[in-house]
Amino acid sequence: MGSSATVQHVKVAIIGSGFGGLGAAVRLRQEGETDFVVLERGDSVGGTWRDNSYPGCACDVPSHLYSFSFAPNPDWPRTFSGQPEIRAYLERVADRFDLRGHLRFRHMVTGARWDEGTARWEIDTEQGHYSAQVLVAATGPLSDPSIPDVPGIADFPGEIFHSAQWNHDYDLAGKRVAVIGTGASAIQIVPAIQPKVGRLTLFQRTPPWVMSRMDRNVTAAERFLYRHVPATQKALRGALWLVREYQVGAFVKRPGLLRAAEALALANLKRGVKDPVLRAKLTPDYRFGCKRVLLSNTYYPALAQPNVDVVAAGLREVKGSTLVASDGTEHEVDAIVFSTGFHVTDLPVADHIVGAGGRTLAEEWVEGMAGLRGTTVRGFPNLLLVIGPNTGLGNSSMVLMIESQLNYLADYLRKLDASGAVALDVTASAQLRWNDEVQRRMARTVWSTGGCRSWYLDAKGNNTTLWPGTTAHFRRETRTVDLHEYDLIHASVAQPVNA
Repeated sequence: MGSSATVQHVKVAIIGSGFGGLGAAVRLRQEGETDFVVLERGDSVGGTWRDNSYPGCACDVPSHLYSFSFAPNPDWPRTFSGQPEIRAYLERVADRFDLRGHLRFRHMVTGARWDEGTARWEIDTEQGHYSAQVLVAATGPLSDPSIPDVPGIADFPGEIFHSAQWNHDYDLAGKRVAVIGTGASAIQIVPAIQPKVGRLTLFQRTPPWVMSRMDRNVTAAERFLYRHVPATQKALRGALWLVREYQVGAFVKRPGLLRAAEALALANLKRGVKDPVLRAKLTPDYRFGCKRVLLSNTYYPALAQPNVDVVAAGLREVKGSTLVASDGTEHEVDAIVFSTGFHVTDLPVADHIVGAGGRTLAEEWVEGMAGLRGTTVRGFPNLLLVIGPNTGLGNSSMVLMIESQLNYLADYLRKLDASGAVALDVTASAQLRWNDEVQRRMARTVWSTGGCRSWYLDAKGNNTTLWPGTTAHFRRETRTVDLHEYDLIHASVAQPVNA
């Protein structure tokens, strides 16, 4: 840590400038708080929507729902917007709410330590040191790419990159390209690059359920109406939200109701793939919704093209330019695109956050991620997570969950100031009670009973990622901070005085 003369002292430090970080910054300004910084490792805002610029990148949540309620955009060009439009929207949010002066680009956080003596977070970045009373970690679960350690990969003579680190300087035209994985990014990448590559080989361990994507251009008349009669856009957002709220019951309580959706997905597969052998490879053998349901009108037709091979197996090893699948088949390629997701249940940032007693967040979570209301964690006073444990969604907009957590953040700061304490720390009983209830409700969901292994689950098979309820339920649970769930830490003592 640097000397006190080189440390910038602020009330709140926010890590990350995606939806979560920018949302937190906006909410602080709305609360009249201006003593804060946003520490961003990149050179611009946007988070995952800055980093993921692969061909075909777009959102699978309708645009009017995948945006802040306090910053509606009447000019979305499509019902499901692409990455460039979403990134541009976040840039406009930063400007509209006067956040530029708070942003610190190329400030990757290399360590954050709770100092029990000063009751503050001491934060190291690549460009300086900060001290904050409250630390908001808004790095999100889709920020650090996960690349499998495949034997022989280091000796591959061609080009290798992850979907979130796309090499736009590499020309895929005419190349033999392998795409590893069949998740949300792969089903967008495959149709985008299939027409230009010489041969595309898709390595598929598990076929996804794919539904039709009801995407279209938003007409000029619609945009005019949204701009001049804002209530119409608000009504559309409400309708989109309500439809998804009604779907939750099938995912979390009555998975059997999803059979109708399975029939629609199978019909979509039959329309896109006429070859029965290929169709059999692409047919899931687990319950609809167990893994993330994907939306595309172009994925299946792309796989049916003559320059595409679907390998119904994972990648086992690499021998020079030859990729060996787990079924023993060999495939010569010039480039490998890993569409293998992110470190979701083993967040790398957790290794760099050190709480009371010198324990890292990763060590605290060695048995699985856990926290109170998805936002605070025992032993880490005045640390608030945006998109923390069990706050993810399988069918709706994460922006709704983020805004609920911003309500909690705002009330946390109010209660902290009013209490006379310098910090709040979750009681062990409150955190245990919350997580026991979440896991009890999780047991009957399709994510636990659907017969698949998904990225929602951690290494022990527990779902520490998703929220087993509606967004309205989560908003009620995070509307206010209950001080009975916290120990109060005062400046004169190092230990909590209110159990």
